[in-house]
Amino acid sequence: MANIPVDATAFSVFGMQELDAGNFDAGLAAAGDELAVVFFWGVDCFNCEIAKKAMLQKPDEIRALGMKWFHSNVYEHRELGRRFMLHGVPTWFFFYRGKRLGRATGWHGLGQFEAAVAAAREKIRALDAKA
Repeated sequence: MANIPVDATAFSVFGMQELDAGNFDAGLAAAGDELAVVFFWGVDCFNCEIAKKAMLQKPDEIRALGMKWFHSNVYEHRELGRRFMLHGVPTWFFFYRGKRLGRATGWHGLGQFEAAVAAAREKIRALDAKA
């Protein structure tokens, strides 16, 4: 392990609530009708640190996505990694009313992340149209 220090700045800047296996579903439920996103990351994950730094370079754009943010260290909470069949981090899962809508794997820039958010919002419109 490289012993890369964990920079928690992004967690606080974007108001990310930490989730573990015990509070995961309740945390998502608390998001209500907001689009929720869970940032799955790990200690000593170089790409996770790169993603957080990139997000911090564009905080207004990230906030403009209008989501309820959560995070989970899946190296510490391995049961969540198994539950969501994660093969690598960073990974973001999008949820609406507890229903998983999609994911973004790896940080490939803000544009690709915005596209993943847009796809999740499109699924919300389809779900709401059926209701």
